[in-house]
Amino acid sequence: MVPPPEHDPACAVAHGEAAGDGDARTLVAVFASPVADFLLRYGADLGYHGVLVEPDPGRAAAARSSATDVLTASPTDLGGSADVVVTDHHRPELGVVLRDLLRGRARWIGVMGNPRHPGPHVQALAELGVPADDIARVHRPVGLNIGSRTPPEIAVATLAGLLADRNGRPGGFAF
Repeated sequence: MVPPPEHDPACAVAHGEAAGDGDARTLVAVFASPVADFLLRYGADLGYHGVLVEPDPGRAAAARSSATDVLTASPTDLGGSADVVVTDHHRPELGVVLRDLLRGRARWIGVMGNPRHPGPHVQALAELGVPADDIARVHRPVGLNIGSRTPPEIAVATLAGLLADRNGRPGGFAF
């Protein structure tokens, strides 16, 4: 007879034998975009409370049709369990939104974009007088390198990267 394996809490959760950790988590997607839609949709399945920050009133009104909270200004009361993903690095509001988010206590802040190109957030934040140590808190690129091309794939890669970081893991298949 094979002895039972040691108790593995993650395995018990996966088999429906135990509840998850119950940690309150917030996922803030900045700027309404197809990727933001998938991030918030998939994030809900992962236990995140979704928030969309869209400073443009017209875009914010259009985004309110979803069940996600929509804010037109960066939240200042983010707790240490919030993960923030900026989904469009071409918006003129990029610097101001990031500056305001950096003033909060978000656990993680990242900006999507091609890692082969300089991140425009660095210059935008420097021009606003944001200290270099705060600028360095902004992650780029975001997500796991799985070759994602479509908005749903980008959302999956990003959420997998957030989960890996949250759990202190490198991501990928290395154990």
